[in-house]
Amino acid sequence: MLRRPSRSSRHQRRQGVAVVELAVCLPVLVLILLATIEACVMLQLQQNVAITAYEGTRIGILPGSNASAVQLQCEMLLDDRNITNYTITMDPPDPATLNEGDLFTVTVEADCVANSVVGAAFFENKTISESVVMKAE
Repeated sequence: MLRRPSRSSRHQRRQGVAVVELAVCLPVLVLILLATIEACVMLQLQQNVAITAYEGTRIGILPGSNASAVQLQCEMLLDDRNITNYTITMDPPDPATLNEGDLFTVTVEADCVANSVVGAAFFENKTISESVVMKAE
């Protein structure tokens, strides 16, 4: 004669299934969460780098500007946003040599791994770079 499983054994089996489902699904959910956070951080980094390049170029095209003023403006913005491992390049290297109508370019690059929140496993060996070109006033 077959015995019907007791109510407590059915309850224990259901709890066991729930634990297994959690063990399978939780790592996937955590991975999706971390990837989303990392993607948002990289989008914010790209925006900050673009804003910095724009502001640096804007300073550089003003009459009487020099390379140290552009460098200072860019460094101030990047440091204020806690961005590290960056490079700032200008073309021409000294905006004091610009004549009215000449083009001036500022390029800002930032390392993804150094500016990551969760280790940048998705962005290893990558940099974000933005350039802005304006005519001197």
